[in-house]
Amino acid sequence: MTEKYAKVMGVDFPKITLERTIEILSDVIQENRAELFHVITVNPEITMACQKDMSLRSIIDQAGLITADGIGIVMVSRLRGGNLPERVTGYDTLLKLLDSGNQKKWSFYFLGADPLTSEKACEVIREKYPNLIIAGRHHGFFNSSEEEQIVEEIGMLKPDILVVALGAPYAERWIHQFNTQLHAKIAIGVGGSLDVIAGKVKETPEIWKRLNLEWLFRLKQQPSRWKRQLILPRFAIRALFFRGSK
Repeated sequence: MTEKYAKVMGVDFPKITLERTIEILSDVIQENRAELFHVITVNPEITMACQKDMSLRSIIDQAGLITADGIGIVMVSRLRGGNLPERVTGYDTLLKLLDSGNQKKWSFYFLGADPLTSEKACEVIREKYPNLIIAGRHHGFFNSSEEEQIVEEIGMLKPDILVVALGAPYAERWIHQFNTQLHAKIAIGVGGSLDVIAGKVKETPEIWKRLNLEWLFRLKQQPSRWKRQLILPRFAIRALFFRGSK
């Protein structure tokens, strides 16, 4: 993969669109690589966290592909001359993968969300994308003894795409921890995407997305997120005036 990069707080974001992201991942599935291809959608929270958390930074640096999950990252890159073309969120990437998987009969394993949401999300996916294969699923409320069984099951099923909805950055750490045992072609953390697919959380209307106000819509739907949103202005200031190569 030969893509140009934009650096934001030392993190190299490839200058790719959502469409190009799906093309890259389609190629990965066709190539039948031996190693897991880890996709990380990096938002401002993760970008800030990896400034001090070197283990998280190492996971990001080792990823097969990262994308700019947040308009803040895109805007900072443009103000600093990096010119990322658009944000590429975990949710949008997942929907495109499901659509491509429906056309190409890819297999998926879904890990995460609460038990009812996990079941409902897979029901919705089966109905909307009847040609893709749901190789397996498991909710995200598992203990350490169950975890071993889950990892073993995924490794045995060898899905084309492992979708991990355990929240960031836990999902990214989990994928990295078990990467040699999962035997999936691609693994991607998708935050609360299964909640949206299942209808537990309302999807952001397109007009809010076009106005780059998805964060505000989500805050309206989930006021408890207000503390998390406080990181956005801090990220913008630190990222705009960031000095250094790492």
